[in-house]
Amino acid sequence: MRIVLLGAPGAGKGTQALLICQAKKIPHISTGDMMRQAVARASALGSRVKGYLDRGELVPDDVVIEVIKDRLSADDCRNGFLLDGFPRTVEQSKRLDTLLSGMKLELTHAVNLMVPREVLLQRIMSRGASGSGRTDDKGDVALHRLTVFLEQTAPAIELYKGRKIYFEIEGLGSVDEVHQRVLTALE
Repeated sequence: MRIVLLGAPGAGKGTQALLICQAKKIPHISTGDMMRQAVARASALGSRVKGYLDRGELVPDDVVIEVIKDRLSADDCRNGFLLDGFPRTVEQSKRLDTLLSGMKLELTHAVNLMVPREVLLQRIMSRGASGSGRTDDKGDVALHRLTVFLEQTAPAIELYKGRKIYFEIEGLGSVDEVHQRVLTALE
């Protein structure tokens, strides 16, 4: 299975991604985690990425594509993978298609977790208040992340809607309820 997990910030992508990867025995590839790790290592890439993350902005496509290509080439991705947090723009979606085509791969599932905007904002703010440690979970940055999602990522999701691989999943309910909906879609 080669899955792209879609949804707004606060939709539960990170939680569901881990559960899906455990169930399907595929690697969880989180661009957000990879970027935050680069920042923590204070690498050259991390220095470039930090400013974008702190402002709640998207990391430029060329940087993200480079990181994704390298990761998908790893041996543990041979039997599939789950992309979490990528693609986030129409251009990234197109570049992902090109990248996968060049690697003689294609996506098998595009799963979109659907959660109302007011719930998303509440979840992000709660996560920030509970000390998630993420600079992008606080106040105005959280609201900005939702605005960026609506302007840039929502149109990218539209590219998948016409494909047979696309599944919309209701993201409200317990973690287990949402996970069962996802597993049903993946069957």
